[in-house]
Amino acid sequence: MQHPVKRTKYSRFNTPGSALFMSFRCYKYRKFLNYNRTRQYFLDSLNRSRTKYLFDIWAYVIMPEHVHLLIWPRFESYSTSDILKSLKLSVSKKSINWLRMNNPEILEFMRTGLVQPEFRFWQNGGGYIMNVDDRKAIEEIMEYIHMNPVKAGLVGRPEDWYWSSSGAWIYDSVKPLRIDKDSYPI
Repeated sequence: MQHPVKRTKYSRFNTPGSALFMSFRCYKYRKFLNYNRTRQYFLDSLNRSRTKYLFDIWAYVIMPEHVHLLIWPRFESYSTSDILKSLKLSVSKKSINWLRMNNPEILEFMRTGLVQPEFRFWQNGGGYIMNVDDRKAIEEIMEYIHMNPVKAGLVGRPEDWYWSSSGAWIYDSVKPLRIDKDSYPI
């Protein structure tokens, strides 16, 4: 499946009533999210951010080197930048701290060559963010998100990838993270 939207230069808008499609990658496309520990760090961060910034989660997938999200801010006033910072910062800190204590040689793969930041978990910048208010586009994005592990050859069916919301939609599960079906535009 092709990316659901053409990748072009964009601006981040905090558009009331629009869902946000977000994608961001690990530093130098490395597979830092290939471990259950770091995947769980991300889910914990996503859940905390949902509560703090009052958005609903419609779809997500955690791939070995990137993440896709489809969220819906519940209020007119929100900051995409604050949401992104909240999602990414704690994952970086926890991962880097864990590696310092348990596996410092892996930190070399995160070394930037700069004084600050010395290490990076995420690729520099905010990633790809798009406001979406068209129902058909929302459905295409959700399918794109859920098909990522299949396209990458990680599983045969989207619902078999544990680190995705696909199983929650099919099996009505709250594992590994509850999604917000009530606000989804059916």
